[in-house]
Amino acid sequence: MPLHAPRTHLATHEVTNQPPDLGDLNLFSSDIALRAAALREGGAWLEPPLAALGAEAGSEHMRALGEAANRTPPELATFDRFGRRIDEVRFHPAYHTLMEAAMRHRIHAIGWNGQPGAHVAHAAMLALATQAEAGTMCPISMTYASVAALRHAPDLAAAWVPQILGGSYDPALRPVADKRGVTLGMAMTEKQGGSDVRANTTRAEPCGDGMWVLTGHKWFCSAPMSDAFLTLAQTGDGLSSFLVPRIAPDGSRNAIHLMRLKDKLGNRSNASAEIEYAGAVAHPVGPPGRGVATILDMVHHTRLDTMAATLGIMRMALLQAAHHASHRHAFRKRLIDHAAMRAVLADLALEYEAASILLTRVARAFDSPPGPGRAFARLAVALGKFRLCKRNPGFVAECLECLGGAGYVEESVLPRLYREAPLNGIWEGAGNVIALDVLRTLAREPGSLDAWRAEIAAAHGGNATLDAAMAALETSLPHADESRARAVAERMAVLLQAALLVRHAPHAIADLFCATRLGGEGGASYGTLPGGVDVAAVVGRILPGIG
Repeated sequence: MPLHAPRTHLATHEVTNQPPDLGDLNLFSSDIALRAAALREGGAWLEPPLAALGAEAGSEHMRALGEAANRTPPELATFDRFGRRIDEVRFHPAYHTLMEAAMRHRIHAIGWNGQPGAHVAHAAMLALATQAEAGTMCPISMTYASVAALRHAPDLAAAWVPQILGGSYDPALRPVADKRGVTLGMAMTEKQGGSDVRANTTRAEPCGDGMWVLTGHKWFCSAPMSDAFLTLAQTGDGLSSFLVPRIAPDGSRNAIHLMRLKDKLGNRSNASAEIEYAGAVAHPVGPPGRGVATILDMVHHTRLDTMAATLGIMRMALLQAAHHASHRHAFRKRLIDHAAMRAVLADLALEYEAASILLTRVARAFDSPPGPGRAFARLAVALGKFRLCKRNPGFVAECLECLGGAGYVEESVLPRLYREAPLNGIWEGAGNVIALDVLRTLAREPGSLDAWRAEIAAAHGGNATLDAAMAALETSLPHADESRARAVAERMAVLLQAALLVRHAPHAIADLFCATRLGGEGGASYGTLPGGVDVAAVVGRILPGIG
């Protein structure tokens, strides 16, 4: 044979012992924990819309769109080819397809349909859609939450809220009255203040006809292609809230200049920008000088969504780990049949179960009229955000490790989930801000503590470890100060999860959670469970037929 003669391809090996593709999977119908919790808290009417979204979000097609939207991040176009300022962000087509699907399923609107359990439906939907792609849920969440703030300005709400609740996805830049639907964003944070928004320097001056002109900067503007932004600016009365449309009342582009897009760790499909208001016109929202109180109504609802998005990330990570372990063989049997792996998956499933039951209960409280239920929502959403968001990065890391090296390469969804995991802990208040908010709520709204105690008391007698942990916390609560803010927030959140599990979950789940999270029978690492545990009963709830 000549030295350089072509050679036929020689097979070096046969590909075996690799898991199949996940395939199409209804993310709602297959999720035993979330389905039971959502239908209990929201009602049977949730089944059709959640199952419909679960089927689409769980399709291979939607997962491919999510991968594409994150592989090709948005790009900033400051000027057109003639040198005219346009300040636009251009997205991969997959982003627009994902946004269209989210609004078609009414994720942004269903929470305001007036039915009991409507906010449960919204939270569960956002968790489902996050499993396909997380970045698009940022504009969806803010659009949903903006309704709470806009209702402080009835005339403004009359123009904008129908376009939110009745609208479909329309990315074109047009006046609100000419659009099929709108999305809203938020721009509060400034360089010098961060979470301390009272240090903001953006100023607003009246310009007649009830309008104001804004001058200043914002260090973070989420979803800068939204049709309008809720924002804060200083007036003679103090910090006030405004709605800044991208199209000014005269039909021109408003003076909102996009300086650059953030190069973020994760959340790559979603644009986040640094902006300047260079004389941008704005509508006032809420009473002058009451900007923080007004915008907090929006933040209250986006905090619920940080819980929901976190749950979605947890679920997809757990799903990937369980699927891999069910099909991959090592040492003559499936990974899931090894006791050590089963303990890890059981511990992860336990964490997810507790997160699901907490999210849906907190979401139901958002439907409450003024009174104990509303006070409970105010406290519980902070507790839930603190607990779930703090647990999420370690949870995803453990799921990634279940796949070994196959989970660490970018062909897997796990690296994207891992980069996404810390974000919800930062959005709408980082850990210290949330923990201190818990203490402030306890001090200023005593009804919130009474409502929380009532939730725990409903489980009294169902688990001795829970009863003992509650008694111990009661002795320390009166002495809680800033130095113990995190400890108080974490313990209250875990007690609430435990009480809900004792009341509603199978005994194997509730008792194991109380033993490991309250009784000190578990270790710091996932999979360090006490002996004699019915692991199969826990693992079997990850997916029907697994284990």
